[in-house]
Parts: sequence; C-alpha cells; structure tokens
Amino acid sequence: MKENEVKLLPFNLSKITSSAEKFAEENISPNILDIGSQYKWSRGYTGKGVVIAVIDTGCETSHPDLKDRIIGGYNFTEEHGGDISIIEDTNGHGTHVAGIIAGSKNGRGIVGVAPNAKLLILKVLDRTGSGSINSLVEAIHYAIDWRGSAGERVKVISLSLGLKKPDSNLYEAIKRAVAHNISVVAAAGNDGDGNIETNEYRYPGAYKEVIEVGAINKLNEIAYFSNTNESVDLYAPGVNIHSSFLKNGFATLSGTSMSVPHVSGAIALLIEEYEDLLGRELNEMEVYLLLMEHTAPIKVSHNKEVYLLNLEKKQYSDIEGNKKMETINREKLLKCFCEARKTQAFFTKCLDENSSIEEREFLLELVKESAQISNKIMDICTINSKK
Repeated sequence: MKENEVKLLPFNLSKITSSAEKFAEENISPNILDIGSQYKWSRGYTGKGVVIAVIDTGCETSHPDLKDRIIGGYNFTEEHGGDISIIEDTNGHGTHVAGIIAGSKNGRGIVGVAPNAKLLILKVLDRTGSGSINSLVEAIHYAIDWRGSAGERVKVISLSLGLKKPDSNLYEAIKRAVAHNISVVAAAGNDGDGNIETNEYRYPGAYKEVIEVGAINKLNEIAYFSNTNESVDLYAPGVNIHSSFLKNGFATLSGTSMSVPHVSGAIALLIEEYEDLLGRELNEMEVYLLLMEHTAPIKVSHNKEVYLLNLEKKQYSDIEGNKKMETINREKLLKCFCEARKTQAFFTKCLDENSSIEEREFLLELVKESAQISNKIMDICTINSKK
C-alpha cells in the first residue's frame, strides 16, 4: 500500500443476486432483526431527519432501495473524469454499506436499519477500493461543513475503511467532527487472528474519539477475522450480510465493514427517538452513552466481556406520565455522566500537553482516578434513573 493511500477493509464476496430474482418482495435480513431494529420501528422511529455521511466507494444512485435516501454527495476521486458531482459506485462496497444503513422500506428489495435516514455520499475510494488519505481527510471536513437545502447537517459519519498506521491530519479531522457533535463510527478491521487476547489496530477506528465496531457472527461469537483491541466499543453483525449492490442487485458480504453501518443506522434511530423525547439536540457524548445503553454484554472468555448492539434492551413505557418521568431521569443521567467525563478529558488533555517523565506519571494517576470517578458516577446515576 502506498504511503498516502487508504484502503477499504477486505471483504468476502460470497453471493451476488440479480434484481429480477429479489425485487418481487421486501426482504428484512435476519441481521437487521437481530439488533432489534423492528422494535424501534414499531415505536415510530426510522431515522427520519437524520443525515449520515457514508465515506466509501460511492453509491449506485439509481438503485431502487437507495435512490430516495440520497440527499447529496461529492466525488473526491479521479474517477468519472474527476467530476465532483458524479458519485457512482464502481466497486460495490459503498452501495452495500448504504443499504445496510438506510435501505428504503418500500415493499420490495432489502430494508436497512434506519429506512428513513438520509445519506450524504462521499466518494473517496475507486473501483479497487483505494484512495488517498488527503481525500479521506477532505471528505470528513466536507461532511462537517455540509448543510442541506433546508439547513440539515450531518450527525453521523460512517467509515467502513481503515489504515494500519495513524495519521495526524486524519486524527485532527476526526477530533473536529466530534467537536461539532458528529458521531464517527469506524471499522475495527479484518486483520484478526481469532484470539480475543491479542490486539490488532486500524485507524481511524482505534482513535479514542471514534466509535469502533467489531464483527460478530450469527451465533453472537466474535468473527474470526475481526480485529480485537481495548478501543473496540461494541460488536455488530458482520458475517454473511445481505444488502444492495451494483446493477440494481444484491450481494452477501462479510467484514467489519458490514458491522459499521448497523451501528451508524442504530445511532440514527436513537438520535430521532431521544431528540423527540428530550425536545432538544443531543451532543456527541450523549449519543455515545445512549448507544452503549443499547448494548448487551456477553462473555467471550473466562475474564473478558464484549458488548453487542441491542436496540431492544431498553423498553420504555408509552404511557405519557411515565414517558415524562423517564425523560427527566435520562436528562439527569446524561448530565452527570458528561460532567464526570469532562474532568477525565481535562486530565487527558494535560497528559498530552506535558511530556516530562515526572509530569506524565503524576497525570497518569490522575487520569486513572478520574476514570474511576466517572464510572462510579455513571453507576450511581444509572441506579437513580431506575428508581
């Protein structure tokens, strides 16, 4: 791989189906049901009003399941003669990812996690799945600054790609996105060795500001290819995932690339739901906390747990009085946890800015203490929110 090149994560293309075979009736794939999407749909939440930037190989804009979901786009590659307005996918990867996130519920084809979300398609990878880091960085900044015709803005960036080495410009772009209250979701990578105790890293997934996603199979086991490391926040389906593909068709692919859009779509559902309940916009930390509340722990070894995406975990009452009380309790929980995290972030910032051995040792202890306090406060608030 060239020094200034980003690659999509390798995936397993096991089956392609033509549109004629599958467009006769709507198909909700088991993986979409497994994460509890239908529970949120039944409550009226489908991702409406949430814009997700899909930074990938582009998208087949005429695909029947995606053409109504696309709100805009930009081509950062040299394909299509470098025409910035042509975002057509020449690989298939981006179209597959887009379908998992937001395939339309239109009575035919496939359905995505958030079937009414809108997609901003940012093409940074070519037909071979290659592109420059500069294009990736530019696309992230574009997503941050983009505004729709009705004032819409991006609330989630979905990145089913990765680098083996960190890059300072990429990291600065990620931090800017988070500072603008955009949730950045990225793949853990497909370099795993099948051993949960060993660490494999891909960037930007491994950056602490990013929501890093690993892959599980249908048995809720970590996929053999999935990277594992201490920065992986949660796991989502990533083995034999059926979604949209080129030529108005469909494909079954595997990889952490497929896990990421499950989480990106889930975040859209949560943003719509909780901004409706709270009557205000959520910040990035609040979205992260809500996402992690919608996970279920499973043991993967005698001393290690991981978290699986589970949108059915929190089942709140629809009774108006209880709804109001739950809203107040959630506000308290989010507020006190965020205050605790601010303290932790302050110490981490100090650690980054001071480099002497004595200062680092002292600040490391403070960071550890702050993290413990943060966790204790979250536990207390969680208990109080259930009372």
